[in-house]
Amino acid sequence: MIELIIFDCDGVLVDSEILANEMLRQALDTCGLSMSIEQVIEVFVGRSMPYVVEKSQEMLGHDLPEDFLDRLQVKTYAAFKRSLKPVQGIRHILKSLSKLPQKTCVASSGSFEKMDLTLGLTDLKHFFGENIFNSSQVKRGKPYPDLFLYAAAQMAVDPSCCLVVEDSLPGVQGAVAAGMEVLAYSVRGQDRNLAIAGGMVFSDMKDILKYIE
Repeated sequence: MIELIIFDCDGVLVDSEILANEMLRQALDTCGLSMSIEQVIEVFVGRSMPYVVEKSQEMLGHDLPEDFLDRLQVKTYAAFKRSLKPVQGIRHILKSLSKLPQKTCVASSGSFEKMDLTLGLTDLKHFFGENIFNSSQVKRGKPYPDLFLYAAAQMAVDPSCCLVVEDSLPGVQGAVAAGMEVLAYSVRGQDRNLAIAGGMVFSDMKDILKYIE
């Protein structure tokens, strides 16, 4: 029986993936690393910012400017304030879940500062209270299971009783490695890869309720 639903944040709760990755694409381009938005999403979605920096520097062959992250954050947050919206259908699902006995929490690669902003702008933070966790709290981020296992432990639920809602390949891989059931939200044509990784692919948020009934 499912006792805990663990939500990723970006791309599952808030529709931030295109906004954030376009800002990243532009920032990397100014540093000499030219990538399409599709390539940026493929390489970086679901990963922590330390990984993004390390991988970018590896691809560039040299370090990024010292103020790279500061400038990227300013532009990304400005884009969020202009255009960020919740993922379609997620507010209804969270309202429905709040009336059920299952617990909910967030487990994301994003920083607490970023989640505070995005969940605040979309008026979703109150659904989770303090039950928001990120990769800075564990040794290894996604695709390793550490973050999901940490979230389950903090919520006092056995991993086998957890359902994870993810949209990235590293996220699905990490949840599967944690021994949890995984719903893979796919609206970017990644169905096959997410399914191969062990995710139960879906494209309509209302389907979440079917898996916990």
